[in-house]
Amino acid sequence: MKLFSFAVALFIGFSIPLIAQVESAAAAELVSVKKIWHNNKHSAFTDLIHFRGKWFCVFRESAGHVGGNGVIRVLISSDGGNWESVASLSEEGNDLRDPKLSITPDNRLMLVLGGSVYEGTKFIERQSRVAFSPDGKTWTAPQRTLEKGDWLWRVTWHEGVAYGVTYAAAKTEAGQTNRPSGMTVKLVASDDGISYRSVTQLEVPGSPNETTLRFLKNGDCVALVRREAGDKAAWIGRSSPPCKDWKWHSAGMQIGGPNFIVLDDGRMIASGRQYRNATWPESKTFVGPMDLQSVRAELILPSGGDCSYAGMVWRDGFLWLTYYSSHEGGSDIYFAKVRLPGTDRKE
Repeated sequence: MKLFSFAVALFIGFSIPLIAQVESAAAAELVSVKKIWHNNKHSAFTDLIHFRGKWFCVFRESAGHVGGNGVIRVLISSDGGNWESVASLSEEGNDLRDPKLSITPDNRLMLVLGGSVYEGTKFIERQSRVAFSPDGKTWTAPQRTLEKGDWLWRVTWHEGVAYGVTYAAAKTEAGQTNRPSGMTVKLVASDDGISYRSVTQLEVPGSPNETTLRFLKNGDCVALVRREAGDKAAWIGRSSPPCKDWKWHSAGMQIGGPNFIVLDDGRMIASGRQYRNATWPESKTFVGPMDLQSVRAELILPSGGDCSYAGMVWRDGFLWLTYYSSHEGGSDIYFAKVRLPGTDRKE
């Protein structure tokens, strides 16, 4: 693993370029990072998209990591420097969390989110929801989809169809955690983003749950799946259309909030939570290369503790990310600019 040391100053309202000591020139480089949201609440679980010439960042706000009435906040920026809160989604008595953005075939923003009910921090039930917006400011009310107990974590649109992986416990019981042992995952698809049909059960052991899907240029689907049991290493899967038969391989590391994108040249870049180990005494947010056999945490973003869940966008020759982190005391939202190896060194 290639490690980096950084001299960094973080201030709300502007960013400072970072000086990085890189072991190899052929490695990702952090260009800048900026805190874009702080309000003394637990802000977490981000996503990022560029839509109609503007940046959109979504995340959950609540009193803590679990429990409470979670609210989904939407930020907008025209330049990535100045951000404005333009919308919030909430449901009385429900913890809305894990918002994920996509763009529908008819050019609307779509949110996938989970809705959980708690008594204190004791989990009672959950069900997935979707919401839509023409501009990121005005949203439809969150609409329930799938069955109670299902959690559709993210969808990816491909050739007019929304594909996603839903996870659920084999038996839903009041008082269980958000991700109890014995979770299973299923690939689902939808023509409208609201009504989903089952494609296939994914044979992933180790209590799998949060999953990101992306499609390669040849139409093959690739999955990155978080696992909670066994060795806990994430799994990488690949399947050709109609995506019923999958080949799986360990990613070689445990990943929380797994996300990845496919670049125009076919390279895959991943991000997520790297859990504490002998090198890192607390969890960190990483960026690194991914292939069908592994993920490598090559670049560590300024982060620590309760952190990660990155949104990722490739634009103008740079990788742009949002993520949350508690390394500065609060659980706040950050916006980072990363230069990848093999790309022009333009600013």
